[in-house]
Amino acid sequence: MSDVIAEFRWRGLLQDLSEGVEAHLASGSRVCYVGFDPTASSLHVGTLLPIMGLIHLQRHGHHPVALVGGGTGLIGDPSGKAQERPLVSTETVSANTEAIRAQLDHFLDFRSGQNPARMHNNCEWLDEIRMVDFLRDTGKHFRVNDMMRKESVRRRLDAEDSGVSYTEFSYLLLQSYDFLELQRREGCTVQLGGSDQWGNITAGIDLIRRVTGQQAYGVVFPLLTNVSGTKFGKTEAGTVWLDPNRTSPYRFYQFWINTADEDALRFLRLFTLLERDEVERIAENAGAEPAARHAQRALAEDVTRRVHGESGLAHARRATAALFGGELEGLSADEIGDIFADVPSGEVERDRLGGEGIAVVELLAESGLAPSKGDARRAIEGGGIYVNGKRVDGMDTRVTLDDPFEGRFLVLRKGKKNYQLMRVVR
Repeated sequence: MSDVIAEFRWRGLLQDLSEGVEAHLASGSRVCYVGFDPTASSLHVGTLLPIMGLIHLQRHGHHPVALVGGGTGLIGDPSGKAQERPLVSTETVSANTEAIRAQLDHFLDFRSGQNPARMHNNCEWLDEIRMVDFLRDTGKHFRVNDMMRKESVRRRLDAEDSGVSYTEFSYLLLQSYDFLELQRREGCTVQLGGSDQWGNITAGIDLIRRVTGQQAYGVVFPLLTNVSGTKFGKTEAGTVWLDPNRTSPYRFYQFWINTADEDALRFLRLFTLLERDEVERIAENAGAEPAARHAQRALAEDVTRRVHGESGLAHARRATAALFGGELEGLSADEIGDIFADVPSGEVERDRLGGEGIAVVELLAESGLAPSKGDARRAIEGGGIYVNGKRVDGMDTRVTLDDPFEGRFLVLRKGKKNYQLMRVVR
């Protein structure tokens, strides 16, 4: 077996590991699992780190298991949470679970003839357990004093006006039982997760040892922050999702292309499958031409292609080019609204575009893109005014109902970078 732990190390994927796991993974094909929380209808960029871990495991000959927590998602993991999360309904968790199953199919090979990925929902076993049986057969192996010392519980108990409910307190037992059940069903011997899961993972290792007498192992990934110290995957607009209906391919691409120089090469190692020599070549080019943003472009293209496919990447590239003076023809109104969501905006009444429409000079002055009609005329004379990406050539040019994208938007541009998005209203 090739050395997957060495791969984790050079890529920066390794935060901690249990004793003996490196030799265990090197000595044969192992079954390894990561759990995914179904409290949202989509995975997000923060979950790409454990997904990449599973991808590397499969590439190194191991069997990855993706466990969707349809059962534990009803409870809520206290790890890393300052307060208890609102409980999610059974129907919502079930729908989210199916959506996440479909997303994971984009990353892992479930049809491999040698080491196929596998997927489970822990409802398969948690829904069948009688409470008395669980307390008798599993709960007896846990000591409350030990559970109180777990960081996820201790931090909540130490926090003012906080605490932890019995519901969340029991999460540790359920995740530990998941590990035991996967060991029984799949021969799973390794659990992976974020570093905030270390206490849950080691509890599962102890439970397997106590119940079966067998050895199990854990590996945890770092919890990422960007160079500014904020949590990775959080932006001013909110979470960056893998679902294109929640975060468009264009927005997704922009998230990566806007990575700070200090983070770009680190993220290339973490979130792509580029080999070491290729990453080093990109680093050399980035050092020689920092303005070209070689690392960011390689990162954005690779991750967008992996998540959204070639068509999604093509859309993101075209939308990005449109923002910087590229062709707008053929874009939908939704795409226009997405691309230009952050530029200054205004409104124009639909009735004013009827008949002969409104003069561009007047529209520019009213929108504020030009401070006056005189400035608008001078800009037109200089060839610096564009409507929907097309240069305005004459002073008498008018905008009519035929011009807005699907009757909804007009894009005005002055010079290379000054935009105004006009919304057509009734």
